[in-house]
Amino acid sequence: MMSMSTDRTETAAAPAAFETRDGPLARSGIFVVRVGVALLWIQNVAWKVPPDFGERENTGLYLFTNFAIDHPVFPPFTWFVENTVLPAFPLFGWMTLFMEAGLGAFLLIGLATRFWAVVGVIQSLAISMSVLNAPNEWHWAYYLMILVHIAIFATAAGRCYGVDGVLRPRWEQSGKRFDKLLARLS
Repeated sequence: MMSMSTDRTETAAAPAAFETRDGPLARSGIFVVRVGVALLWIQNVAWKVPPDFGERENTGLYLFTNFAIDHPVFPPFTWFVENTVLPAFPLFGWMTLFMEAGLGAFLLIGLATRFWAVVGVIQSLAISMSVLNAPNEWHWAYYLMILVHIAIFATAAGRCYGVDGVLRPRWEQSGKRFDKLLARLS
């Protein structure tokens, strides 16, 4: 005859693997979200076309950047775009291309994921301040971009089937400053 305490232990232990943050179902979900967001950034790099990023034809990144002026969301940001970004637009275009490609690549492999999640929040805020009031834009898309990066940060998503999960124990044990920094960024 089984005791009641054994029954409770067995019942509680079986679903725990799926209900906890460290269970395989939770880890797989975090992994899928991280990879999905990485693919979002990688796909969005495709329409940022060098060398002028749409400046000559008023398309692409240039068009969407101008939405910050044509449909202002936050006046100081509008001033910054008009007086700093647009006068040096090719440089801004290259910086955006490399930053978003980096976001996609690092989130995809799960390396320094918490750092890149913060970059994702900042970039999503910048995009929001450019296009939030533009015609035919669904504002929740930008709020969700911000929220998903917060979730990636909060769950340390690179530790779920990512490089952070493999290398973080070594970084934490190492006495090197750079390794300690990587442990914090993961």
